[in-house]
Amino acid sequence: MSYVLFYSPGAASMAVHWMLLELGVPFETRLVDIDTGAQRSPEYLRLNPTGRVPTLLVDGAPRGESTALLMLLAERHPESGLAPLPGEPERAEWLEMMIYLANAVLPAMRGWFYADTDGEPEGAAAVRAFERRQIETSMDNLDRLLGDGRHYLVGNRLSTADFLAITLMRWTRNMPRPATTWPHLARYIERLRARPAFLDLNAREKLTEWQNAP
Repeated sequence: MSYVLFYSPGAASMAVHWMLLELGVPFETRLVDIDTGAQRSPEYLRLNPTGRVPTLLVDGAPRGESTALLMLLAERHPESGLAPLPGEPERAEWLEMMIYLANAVLPAMRGWFYADTDGEPEGAAAVRAFERRQIETSMDNLDRLLGDGRHYLVGNRLSTADFLAITLMRWTRNMPRPATTWPHLARYIERLRARPAFLDLNAREKLTEWQNAP
């Protein structure tokens, strides 16, 4: 099995990068500088016509969509335990959580960040206000879920859902209400940010924000 990850620091590719580190499998990385528009270069568009990151070369074939890549990696590495196997009690909950994060939370985040460029600028404020409500409602839901004392979103073990959720929660750090202001989310975030692979991830992507205090 071979993997090459095309990524941008802190973007949706972060969740896939983190999972590869947790898996401990060999992989290569290629930086895509979205600030200079590298995601729209002819070379990159040949790999990913959507012009977004991540793209993961899986045995030489380009694949996209962060949520799909997380699920694919879990399927290719079942021994990792990063997703419940078919037939296991937590499987339905895991599928539900992955789709919830991908369908409800991630699009709302994109709406918040790209309201000016993906739509009409004069309507951006209204779009951002709507997306803020969606994001904060999602954080309410996740905080309530973690209120039962669980350490992870699904069952009692680390899964792909945690990689995606933490990446999305990181994106709230400069929003009006960051995820860290919810009590159960704050504890969850601090616990996951202490993982060695998360620290390695931040070092590799040269990210210095949103880390636990020394």
